[in-house]
Amino acid sequence: MISGMIRILVLGTFAAALLASPTFAAGGGGGGGGGGSGISTSDPYAGAYATPSTTTTQPTYPRRPGTKASKARKPNNQSSIDDPAFAAGYRVAYDTIYERNDYAVAIEQLKALGHDDHPNVANLIGYSYRKLGDYKQSQVWYERALKADPNHVLTWQYYGLWQLEQGNREQALYHLSRIAAICGTDCEEYKSLAAALEKPTGTALVY
Repeated sequence: MISGMIRILVLGTFAAALLASPTFAAGGGGGGGGGGSGISTSDPYAGAYATPSTTTTQPTYPRRPGTKASKARKPNNQSSIDDPAFAAGYRVAYDTIYERNDYAVAIEQLKALGHDDHPNVANLIGYSYRKLGDYKQSQVWYERALKADPNHVLTWQYYGLWQLEQGNREQALYHLSRIAAICGTDCEEYKSLAAALEKPTGTALVY
């Protein structure tokens, strides 16, 4: 009888210890509760506290060639002339065009610079040919300027005027849209071509 009481006491002590076990209380073991994770499934953030075993690297994308930050772009996106000798010669030709209106001489001066593929140079050569009435050569040089710099807004303006003088109003409107995309509708190039488009067909253009 005494041994039976001792057996009951031992079993009771063992049962009390088992009930007090953290694993049992948390639902661990067997097929119940959280499957041994120790995280309550009622917690909406369950699993958020766990530290990932590996760090996920954010993908990187190659920068497209020729792209520039928008802040670095000039308002009219004209190409700069950094060489002092080149800049001085360009200025002489510029004055020959706009001060003296001597377009034939200006073409010689611009070609003598040795930078025919510079968009500023090619554009002014195209402009000079247009003023001399040589529309074929003018077009060649405008296209050359845009090939060197597709966003050369002054070429889009002057080439748009060329289109108007050739009766290509739809093309001139396209040029106007390109200017708007580059420098907006408040820049002088846009205003100049827009004003020319408002004039009757055949009207002599200033630029």
